[in-house]
Amino acid sequence: MKQFLSAITMAILGALAVFLSTLFNLPTWALFLSWLSYYLFGKTLKSALYTLIPITAGIIMAIITQTLGDFLGKYFGFIGFPIAVFICITLLNYLAQIKLLSNISAWFVGLIIFFGIHPTIEFKEILNIFIPIFIGLLFAFLNDTTTIRIQKNKIVLK
Repeated sequence: MKQFLSAITMAILGALAVFLSTLFNLPTWALFLSWLSYYLFGKTLKSALYTLIPITAGIIMAIITQTLGDFLGKYFGFIGFPIAVFICITLLNYLAQIKLLSNISAWFVGLIIFFGIHPTIEFKEILNIFIPIFIGLLFAFLNDTTTIRIQKNKIVLK
């Protein structure tokens, strides 16, 4: 019965997350990538916060990479973007030495989300990137805490 309740909980939360994503025209894949990040990087609210920092840094790095690539592209053509990637990834290696920024995988989650959504570089569009990230982390947290309660028999069907 516990496994069934856990499965139903995940199914309901997944369906609700997709419903919200569709309702607000958000990229569902970004929401699920964020959900995955919750499980990969610690499964607590504290670890989610610490994961959000390098994800955000990855998004910022993606903006810098795109901007620098566009600039360099004027002078070097199609090779401008790879040069920008080379420069930024080199910097990432050094920035990852800072404790709060040390999760390189989370940096790449941020890069993937930005380049997957490919927004124009405007404040509102960049801010909107964080909506599916927050929703994904929230639903992962809700799923995890509910599943833990089910497994500990704190939720009982009568």
